[in-house]
Amino acid sequence: MSKYNFTSVNARYHTGSAKWNEIGQYLPDCEDDIVPFSVADMEFETAPEIREGLKKYIDTYVLGYANMTDAFKESVCGWMKRRHGWEIEPEWIISSQGIIHAFFTAVHAYTKPGEGVMLMTPVYYPMYHAVNNNHRVLVENRLINRGGRYEIDWEDFEAKAKDPNTKLLILCSPHNPSSRVWTVDELTRIGRICIDNDVVICSDEIHFDIVSPGYQHTVFATISEEFAEHCLVCTAPSKTFNLAGLQTSNIIIPNKELRDKFYEIQCTECTNPKCNILGYEANRIAYNECEQWMEECLDVIQTNYHMVVDFMAKEFPAVTITPLEGTYLLWMDFNGLGIEYKELARILRVEAELFFDDGYIFGEPGQGFERWNLACPTRYVEEGLERMKAALKK
Repeated sequence: MSKYNFTSVNARYHTGSAKWNEIGQYLPDCEDDIVPFSVADMEFETAPEIREGLKKYIDTYVLGYANMTDAFKESVCGWMKRRHGWEIEPEWIISSQGIIHAFFTAVHAYTKPGEGVMLMTPVYYPMYHAVNNNHRVLVENRLINRGGRYEIDWEDFEAKAKDPNTKLLILCSPHNPSSRVWTVDELTRIGRICIDNDVVICSDEIHFDIVSPGYQHTVFATISEEFAEHCLVCTAPSKTFNLAGLQTSNIIIPNKELRDKFYEIQCTECTNPKCNILGYEANRIAYNECEQWMEECLDVIQTNYHMVVDFMAKEFPAVTITPLEGTYLLWMDFNGLGIEYKELARILRVEAELFFDDGYIFGEPGQGFERWNLACPTRYVEEGLERMKAALKK
């Protein structure tokens, strides 16, 4: 029996949520029970331990400037060891307002304008911004879609890593949007190629706790001490516990030279890099007290995943669904329906009242795809499927 409530949704109209405000842009008179499935945050109630813990904290402490406390660092170290088998030192942790901020900082720290940053595409769209907006050269390693499952084009990857202008790889692990959980062999090959060619690895592992049954996430730095010395691992409680609004991430950099350079750029950009005082405390509570909440959340995501797969196989067999290995983001290929990709997006929003992240925002290889956020009470997923059926059957 579930201990927690994963059946209710608190509508976020007029709260500053771009995810929810998008509904009003397309459907001004939309019913309140239409839930968006787009931006990667959850439509579940916050874990009660976090809610009650933050209330107590506000009643007890002054909300002034704050740095990481020993208790905060211990919670991060404990989570990494308990959940991921990685023993880290507290001094390896640098806090960041978010993972996006972290890989922007990595681009500034480890590359110069005109140098190359490699991305494995289609990929999380802010990574493109980190490269292009900072006048670096996008080095695109396109993943190979084999019947719905994505694989690495190794010949292309190695050729581009060998280019002396390529200085940094931003690795998305688990991969967003394809949901691939890279195997130890794949990560080892990635690391070996990058290290042999002096390419720094910035491993974005924000989804590392959200892995489907039968798969095992491997933190990049755990493969070997050599790998740990050539990378930074970007982690956060924000996806696992839906705490993105508290803007607290943990960037773990074992190599002191890489760590000092990262911090130097942080201080250059904002002079006094600190995170949200409530974010530190919510992170501590989540990692110390909320594992059961996370496990129940993962069960709901799996229920939703299997519901969508079964429904689409029956009603729309021409739609190819990428197996959900990790994340709560389902990557769906609608190209088999023969609908132009922008018209597909219009039909889904306006006629089906379904709000996904359109695949083309993840790069050209994503045209005709949609990304469905499954972190939502099951009944809303079920209702969304029925609306899709009604609209697309026209």
